[in-house]
Amino acid sequence: MSLRNLVIVTGMSGSGKGTVLRAFEDLGYICVDNLPVNLIHRFSEGMRDKGAEVKGVALVIDIRAGERLEDLGKIIGDLRKSIARVLVIYLEARDHVLVRRYSETRRPHPLSAERPLLEAIRMERRRLRRVAALADVIIDTSDYTVHQAKALITERFRKRPAFSGLNIQLMSFGYKHGLPLEADLVFDTRFLPNPHFVPRIKDLSGKDRKVIRYLRSFPETMAFVKKVGNLLKYLLPSYVREGKSYLTIAVGCTGGRHRSVFVAEELARYLKSHKREIHVRHRDVNL
Repeated sequence: MSLRNLVIVTGMSGSGKGTVLRAFEDLGYICVDNLPVNLIHRFSEGMRDKGAEVKGVALVIDIRAGERLEDLGKIIGDLRKSIARVLVIYLEARDHVLVRRYSETRRPHPLSAERPLLEAIRMERRRLRRVAALADVIIDTSDYTVHQAKALITERFRKRPAFSGLNIQLMSFGYKHGLPLEADLVFDTRFLPNPHFVPRIKDLSGKDRKVIRYLRSFPETMAFVKKVGNLLKYLLPSYVREGKSYLTIAVGCTGGRHRSVFVAEELARYLKSHKREIHVRHRDVNL
């Protein structure tokens, strides 16, 4: 069998599926946009019949598939019986972000024939609920530029193209900028002392030594890090046994600049010491 890795990219129109597909293409994947659902089996069989090993295939399947989207769940189940690794990525974005993107590009929404744009977006979201439930990983691109979205995919898949093991992303965020929709686990650090109210370190981040020393000076800070670290140590093997490929752990504080950044970095060090591969991202540190 020559085809070992199949990625299905799906999600909301305007959420960046084309950008993600181009990222996979740059990584050496064979990529197809808007492949009809009823041709997925035939296409994957054709890839398996190729003489040479195929690094991977990435397909975009979205609302343009129409009623055949109802068959996607069964098809994915069948593919997993014959292909070593099948990963479903669902791309999401907030309504007002999608409206802005369509306004900027002036492209028509697939469902906007005789409907206002916002109504079309909400209708699409309702129709894609079952598809979203199939996802192994959900990525909210609301706060990403095109370049950032492409870089995220490249970073995640360049080192681990075969999706082996559990790929963990630790991210910090600020509650005032919105919860990250892609998070599987969320930890709130807003109970910790806030460096924002200390003038000498207010403009620094949770990666700066002065902020680190300040937060470490409170016993509850490291007690929290230890308890969360132990909880993750307990949970991660269960996720692996369940077959989960990707896990996003989000740590939040008010602005996403100090406490969440510090705790995310500490948890990353803790998990790396237990031989886990971690990707760390600080979503709001520069806002």
